[in-house]
Amino acid sequence: MNKTESKEWLYEINSEKSLFDFNFKEIWRYKDLLVLFVKRDIVTVYKQTVLGPLWFLIQPLFTSVIFTLVFNNVANIQTGTVPSFLFNLAGITAWTYFKECLTGTSNTFTKNASIFGKVYFPRVIMPMSITVSNLLKLGIQLSIFIGFYIYFVLSGSPVNPNANLVLFPAYVFIMGTTGLGLGMILSAMTTKYRDLTVLISFGVQLLMYISAVPFPMGEILEKKPEYFWVFKYNPLAQIIEGFRYMTLDTGMFTWWGFFYALGFSLVVFFLGLGIFNRTEKSFVDTV
Repeated sequence: MNKTESKEWLYEINSEKSLFDFNFKEIWRYKDLLVLFVKRDIVTVYKQTVLGPLWFLIQPLFTSVIFTLVFNNVANIQTGTVPSFLFNLAGITAWTYFKECLTGTSNTFTKNASIFGKVYFPRVIMPMSITVSNLLKLGIQLSIFIGFYIYFVLSGSPVNPNANLVLFPAYVFIMGTTGLGLGMILSAMTTKYRDLTVLISFGVQLLMYISAVPFPMGEILEKKPEYFWVFKYNPLAQIIEGFRYMTLDTGMFTWWGFFYALGFSLVVFFLGLGIFNRTEKSFVDTV
């Protein structure tokens, strides 16, 4: 008489899981794949370009120059005692990290449908790799910002950081988490509505102007106080203003704004994770 031996599987893959399932053990098990995707994201973007990684430097510099000419010289928007170029470079550096995380993760399903349909791995690793790889871009752009910062200090400009600089890791976390959460929500929507990919690039440009990137929030409060509420309740504006405040000691920092942006980022992240987990069960049928 043969006896049937019961064996337990090491891993079990199924679609039945919680909407807010964030299995850190499984993600850690695939850490090598996460590193591989991070390297891919960094290398492939500029692999066949002439200037390569120099685009990380050119984009914020050119944008800062244009903002300085248009908003500060032509539109006469004042930045106080802080040099206009350095003021704009600070805002663009913070904004670029959020924008890259958002746009990079917003097409996760459509861009990687061929991979997702062939092999299993935790799907959330893909948008996470984009957020992590963008940290390298942020580091390069921060080095440029620090270089100009030192230049203006040696030139006698009255710029200096303040004690809030210890919140820098928190602001990076808020920017990355917000971009990742919104990106996961949009990636789920683009599986059914492909034309959203066009609207995303257009919408991000509009979002930049209501996030106080090219001008200080104080200017809005002084000249157009009836529209100030738009910026006050925009968590991205609070992030940009807080980043400028801790590095340049200028702006309208409040603890309410900091915790408001932090709370918003966490809510958006878990909401995006839930929608992402729900979409990955059936996205192959719609992509």
